[in-house]
Amino acid sequence: MKNRLEALRRERGLRQEELAEALEVSRQTIGSLENGRYNPSLKLAMDIAKVFHVTVEEIFSYTE
Repeated sequence: MKNRLEALRRERGLRQEELAEALEVSRQTIGSLENGRYNPSLKLAMDIAKVFHVTVEEIFSYTE
């Protein structure tokens, strides 16, 4: 699954630690998401979208 998480985070001037704190996950989780090593649960994807005030589809895209 591709995502725009790092780009959105940087646009907003957030560090991985700050985003992790807002989402109540570890900084390592944010790093793994950004690098495509981990796909978020639906709840986490929705929480991320809320933080950035965008839809889940604007952050994550599935490609086969």
